[in-house]
Amino acid sequence: MPEPTTDTPTLQLARWTVTSGSNARSRGAVIIDAGDHHWRASAEGNGAIDALFRAVDQALSEILDGHPRLLAYDIHALGEGTDTIGAVTVRIAPPDAAGERGTGEYGGEARGTNIIAASIEAYIVALNAMLGEAHWEGAPEAAAATGKRAHAKAPVTAGAARERRAELDEESGEIDTTDWFNRQG
Repeated sequence: MPEPTTDTPTLQLARWTVTSGSNARSRGAVIIDAGDHHWRASAEGNGAIDALFRAVDQALSEILDGHPRLLAYDIHALGEGTDTIGAVTVRIAPPDAAGERGTGEYGGEARGTNIIAASIEAYIVALNAMLGEAHWEGAPEAAAATGKRAHAKAPVTAGAARERRAELDEESGEIDTTDWFNRQG
């Protein structure tokens, strides 16, 4: 297996949101940073975690040239009670492709009291392990240069940040969090 490169930009989960309920299909939205660009997408799924994984796959589809294959997903409680830390482990394979980019298995692990947050963080860790391979070198930059989903990061001023926080005023009534999330840069 090739050695991971050290200069490959690391994917970082900038933000995520998910809505889920017993009478509604789950919907997740993500913004993922890599270098000077970010990718965002939203997707529906069979539950909160499935919706978020699908959103990540959609956001990164032009970087990965397809969707990774989830091989294993495991959650373990590291203690007792409702406030215990959960350890989430995922194992993925790259999208079906010819050559080295279509081979290998990559794992990720994250821990936290919020298993949804730990799940998506573990998925990003596994994707970073895959993109760290020499045969994936430059994939985020190439997608940013030629892709349609990449957006250049723009600095946010303190005033703009205050305005965005004001949009979340709980007394202003019902807020569609997915719509708000999608309007953010």
